[in-house]
Amino acid sequence: MDRAYQAGCDDMGLGVLFGLYDWRFEVMGLLYHTIHLEKTFNGVGPHTISFPRVTLANSTPLSQHLKYKVSDEDFKKLVAIIRLSVPYTGMICTAREPKAIRDQVIKLGVSQMDAGTRIGVGAYARSKKANQLNDAEQFTINDEISLDACLKSICEIGEIPSFCTACYRAGRTGEEFMKYAKTQFIHNFCMPNAILTFKEYIVDYASKETAEIGNKVIDKYLKQLEGTEYYNKIIDGIKQIENGKRDVRF
Repeated sequence: MDRAYQAGCDDMGLGVLFGLYDWRFEVMGLLYHTIHLEKTFNGVGPHTISFPRVTLANSTPLSQHLKYKVSDEDFKKLVAIIRLSVPYTGMICTAREPKAIRDQVIKLGVSQMDAGTRIGVGAYARSKKANQLNDAEQFTINDEISLDACLKSICEIGEIPSFCTACYRAGRTGEEFMKYAKTQFIHNFCMPNAILTFKEYIVDYASKETAEIGNKVIDKYLKQLEGTEYYNKIIDGIKQIENGKRDVRF
């Protein structure tokens, strides 16, 4: 990470494959690495932190007999610890985790998830049976939920999905991103862009069921923003999307 930053990569993410050693040691390693990066590079810590657990993999006896297997309860603990310790970072929960666990850790501060995941060579180009593990795959996926179903489930718990990539595209990375994230000012970009990007998905791709609940969630968050200086801009952006414009963002 140090060499990458010195070479000009000002935005970075950390992560640990949990289950290879004591999860407590690994969490402390992540947190001390974060402290080191902040001290060394003008306050720039990890933009994201991921925390996948070891799952079954072909030709790897270790994955079947883990000495340091992380229980579901300990997994939720480590997610909470990371969120409390690095409040500004994006937290990524992968499809290695089953839906029941992913639903629980969202409430603990997870901000990013994958859906419709395929890990086999060429797997996105062909259909795949549920829970199939072939020689071309690295490990087992425990949540094969489709993108649309994932978005619907997020809406069902009252949260709003976001497809926003505005920070990267607007140059809000490294020190610039930390300036907004650590002061929580980033929410002034995140919520409007979540509404706009999700609205674009609803108009172009959503199933009827997801569109119905998605629009209700958008209305819920719009009401929370009434009276803010950018409320009218969001309403205008939604109208532009409905009229065919794309890539509307703050």
